[in-house]
Amino acid sequence: MCLAAYAGAASAAPAARPAGDPWWQHAVIYEIYLRSFQDSNADGVGDLNGITQRLDYLASLGVDAIWITPFFPSPQIDFGYDVADYEGVDPRFGTLADFDRLVAEARKRQIRVLVDLELNHTSDQHQWFQDAARSRRSLTHDLYVWSSGKPDAAGKRRPPNNWVSVFGGSAWEYVPAVEQFYYHRYFRQEPDLNWRNPKVERSMADVMRFWLDRGVAGFRLGAVTALVEDARLRDAAPLGGRNAQGDPNLSDTYTNNLPETHAVLRRLRKMLDHYPGEPVLIGETYVKSAAQLSAWYGGARHDELQLPMDTAFGFATRLDAREFRRRLTEASAELRGSQPLLLLDNHDHPRSWDRFGDGTHNTEIAKVLATLLCTSRAALLLYQGEEIGQSTSTPARVEDVRDPIGITGWPAEKGRDGERTPMQWDASAQAGFTASARPWLPVSPGYATTNVQAQRSESESLLNWYRQLIALRRGDEALRSGRLVMLDPANLRVLSYARVTPDGSGIIVSLNMSAQAQTVTLSTLAAGLAGTRFRTLLSSPGEFSVVAPGTRLTLPPYGAWVAAVE
Repeated sequence: MCLAAYAGAASAAPAARPAGDPWWQHAVIYEIYLRSFQDSNADGVGDLNGITQRLDYLASLGVDAIWITPFFPSPQIDFGYDVADYEGVDPRFGTLADFDRLVAEARKRQIRVLVDLELNHTSDQHQWFQDAARSRRSLTHDLYVWSSGKPDAAGKRRPPNNWVSVFGGSAWEYVPAVEQFYYHRYFRQEPDLNWRNPKVERSMADVMRFWLDRGVAGFRLGAVTALVEDARLRDAAPLGGRNAQGDPNLSDTYTNNLPETHAVLRRLRKMLDHYPGEPVLIGETYVKSAAQLSAWYGGARHDELQLPMDTAFGFATRLDAREFRRRLTEASAELRGSQPLLLLDNHDHPRSWDRFGDGTHNTEIAKVLATLLCTSRAALLLYQGEEIGQSTSTPARVEDVRDPIGITGWPAEKGRDGERTPMQWDASAQAGFTASARPWLPVSPGYATTNVQAQRSESESLLNWYRQLIALRRGDEALRSGRLVMLDPANLRVLSYARVTPDGSGIIVSLNMSAQAQTVTLSTLAAGLAGTRFRTLLSSPGEFSVVAPGTRLTLPPYGAWVAAVE
């Protein structure tokens, strides 16, 4: 249930930002997995013109920016993350003119465009590597990480250390023409760049300028914590056991989170800060705590990434009020005033619908999670289909797998196809994603009932819940910039908090994360709120009675409640 005041507000213009407040500070950023969003030319693969066709939908949802997964020319071994040319568009996705048109049309709708930039490696088909692999005297040879290796007992050259690829096997590949091994953290077709060489940084800064000059609003930097490796190429310490690819589990001390990477990011950030429009750097950051995440903002200096992803927050598998309370509290206390970036889904992880759902209350649980994202003190990242409850659709047979890590790792590792299936627009053939009879991945079996068209007309749908939350977030000062205060902090099943403005006005949020009805008593005194009554703004499932501070409120199973204090 929601108040009529917010029912049609999702397409309203963004609220004015406080002076000095950058656009990304409270942004709703929407990830588009390009291959699966919208196909405009009936070849079964999504493209840039398909995104342009769907901009009105994105505007109606209320997003501030879109992050588009890689569209550069690529052999597509890693579905675009193996870049062969950083300053072009792969013909299967369109042209530079199509990209420019997308940026212009998005700007008309007050939507910014962010480019997914893979700084860690290139494709082995990139001209830099093609030249580097021909001769040690090539001008580009030292743009990559090379080693002559070491001889074994028989005198044969072996890799310099025991590092393994994230995607299976040794992280080193031998090239006879240069009698050296190159390092690849991911696929062997993705040689790692040598960020200890200043030429790499200058080249990538030029790439960023190329896209900034075309009007992009910033970059999502993939694998950004792994830019620099140990200069001495020391063996990684064994951790015991084996991973899904059958390789030994190893410490990443020498391949991830090295101090030199922070120096690189500070210089890139300084370059971006000279551009108008407040361009943003978003980081793919897998760390275990807010304290560790703080370093990727630049700590107290705030001079590295503006928005490193808090992946530890969203990629959990259990709906736990205590754990989410702890994560939110840590973000408030340990990020040195930096803005969190929260997310629940992306193209590399099974969807939150399946990770948190119980098969009976999935919609209610999804609304609880949506409320948590949209009312916490954070910028937020949504993944296409999350707003309609799209589910993971993992292939049942290895013969159907498209993701290379699923092919090599089956059945322990089934790959990432399940979270990358086409966006579900309507109940027509192929869910309205393509006119082709053969989309690059099959649409999820549930598309006939779970789709945008069906949920638009259903007042209590998850899609409309997201629209109402985003509209409320845009229009309410407390949700934009108010401090977060935990309420009822000892409660094991209900997460409750207030968002409070300096003048003492605010919003109360209470989320039942259990399958049983829960009764809470919420005092506003701890939050410094002066109001004497609650006015319900949003509630699910159904409508809750308006209650006053200090009185008992009963939340139904997986109930979500948002109220103004007056």
